[in-house]
Amino acid sequence: MTSFPPVDEQLTILMRGVDFGDAQTYKNMEVELRQRLQESRDTGRPLRVYCGYDPSSPDLHLGHTVTMRKLRQFQDLGHHVIFLIGTFTGIVGDPSDKDSARPQQTLEEAMEKGKTYAQQAFRVLDPERTEIRYNHEWLSKLSFQDVIGLASHFTVQQFLARDKFAKRYAAGDPIWLHEFFYALMQGYDAVALRTDVQLGGTDQLFNLMAGRKLMEVFGLRPQIALTTPILVGTDGHERMSKSTGNYIGITEPPEQMYGKIMSIPDHAMRNYAELVTSWHPDTIERLFADLEAGKIHPRDLKMMLAREIVTLFYSEEDARRAEAYFIRTIQKKELPDEMPALQVEPEDTIVDLLVRAGFAKSRGEAKRDIKGGGVRLDGEIVRDITLRPQPGSEGSVLQKGKRRFVRLVA
Repeated sequence: MTSFPPVDEQLTILMRGVDFGDAQTYKNMEVELRQRLQESRDTGRPLRVYCGYDPSSPDLHLGHTVTMRKLRQFQDLGHHVIFLIGTFTGIVGDPSDKDSARPQQTLEEAMEKGKTYAQQAFRVLDPERTEIRYNHEWLSKLSFQDVIGLASHFTVQQFLARDKFAKRYAAGDPIWLHEFFYALMQGYDAVALRTDVQLGGTDQLFNLMAGRKLMEVFGLRPQIALTTPILVGTDGHERMSKSTGNYIGITEPPEQMYGKIMSIPDHAMRNYAELVTSWHPDTIERLFADLEAGKIHPRDLKMMLAREIVTLFYSEEDARRAEAYFIRTIQKKELPDEMPALQVEPEDTIVDLLVRAGFAKSRGEAKRDIKGGGVRLDGEIVRDITLRPQPGSEGSVLQKGKRRFVRLVA
């Protein structure tokens, strides 16, 4: 009989970082989870917890690890975790985060990519306490009559009310019928696995709730749905995704991982700190309060962030080497021994400084240079036109192109 920690202790850990965008849903799921955890303690039966990952590419990235770390929390508390590889849902592709239909792939292609998912999952999860499953095992066996039966429990209006579908419908963009099947397929996963809890991103709430609905239809107790915020990609705006190229793979070399983290916009740092690091929430609050007060330079905090994330997947020594490599090859690359100084006022934006430095003839030109990726601050590409640089004690280097430099001083 398995012994579990007190329910309040488990609940504090498991609900941390969970976000539904709706206080009532949060309360309902918390109440249900508390009850299920208590039953687990009373009976000694671990909860069955799962999350699905569609193999749209051969590698897992940091965005996947947000829910994987929550799975690991369940594992560490003694519960049973299922890492589900969506070999069949991956044929359709989840439309939840897309403004257009995903390209379809074959089952064979999805299976091939899924092999690496199974291997890479153990960079976060405990292999001794992880069950790997593939949803083609049951979805490929459903008959057309079965699919009609699943579809009969949902309305077209329910689907069209979803954010991405609503936008596409309003714009007159095509919404393909097969995209509606995705939620049915994911919902049926919960039925086949007979799970207690399913995890997903906040954009997946509809799919998770579809699982609750279908479990009731099949006479099963509805699973608890827990959703976590979305990790933005290296562009700082769009969801991290292989298809958009804004991803950081969890098997990338330490130097490459470190460099990509250093390239994220400053405004995205908190998103990474809260969703990817092992920092305590109090530590995160203190660091970003210091950043807001000007006690810590954005570059220094970002370097702390990069060291922390690389260390999660490699050793501390690997992280130190990656940082040294970044400083040697990126920060100090092509910097002239002497460069003019430019005084920075508190109200100055990066656009103001480019114009004042003579790097752009107008604010419009400066904005185009930034959007084109031609401007760097301390070796990092600047993407935010509203950025207000805060030079440290040694100043910061503003660069346009390969040969135009100015040292910013406070």
